Amino acid sequence: MIDVYWLEQTEADVPLRDIWLSASEIDRLNTLRFSKRRGDWRLGRWTAKNAVASYLRLSGEPRSLAEIEIVSSGSGAPEVFLSHQPAEIAISLSHRAGVASAAIACFNIALGCDLEIIEPRSAAFLSDYFTAEEQSLVVGAGAKRDVVLSLLWSAKESALKALRAGLRMDTRCVSVYLSNLRCEVSEWQHLQVRHVSGQVFYGWWKQSRGLVRTLVADRVPAPPIALQIVREVEEVRGIPQARPATESCA
Repeated sequence: MIDVYWLEQTEADVPLRDIWLSASEIDRLNTLRFSKRRGDWRLGRWTAKNAVASYLRLSGEPRSLAEIEIVSSGSGAPEVFLSHQPAEIAISLSHRAGVASAAIACFNIALGCDLEIIEPRSAAFLSDYFTAEEQSLVVGAGAKRDVVLSLLWSAKESALKALRAGLRMDTRCVSVYLSNLRCEVSEWQHLQVRHVSGQVFYGWWKQSRGLVRTLVADRVPAPPIALQIVREVEEVRGIPQARPATESCA
């Protein structure tokens, strides 16, 4: 069983100034024309950098965070660089509705995470993107339809990220299996996602505050370990500082 770490941040956590971004990241930010896209990008990078700093027990001071870069690989999957050198960390990112999450594990782990709003989705959406078994599960969910459908979609997204394919791949090539569906519980619960090739991803899901969260890995993960952000030290300057993780993945 492996350890996977999880951090969530909101738009309110992101500093106004950009001194925590590297020069290349500022160049990238300047190519984004629309304010929402810029805000989502900054939120994702802020969350990822703080997660990396906490996981590796690095300084969370803003100028130190500028030494951590989150770079998109050729597949679009995020990769971590420290002082321009690749870091041996697996990372996955997601953002939705002003919230961002980052999941971190050992470098040799295929990892994916996702956030989704729990909201109504059409019958056409269900028939176009889900397997027959998944459609039956949603239809049978009754009043919990929106939660179950959002959960299945999120788990698919997590698995496609772990496959480093994203939504370029047919979502019906991965099937979600839920061992004990308790929609009223806001704790991490088990799930599995199986690819048509036979590859299995093991993971967790939970819901709270109108969002469903999913995480999968190609090795069995323990329940996600929450990373914390210490705000007291840098609070007067308006920039939070990451707290080191209490343990790391061997």
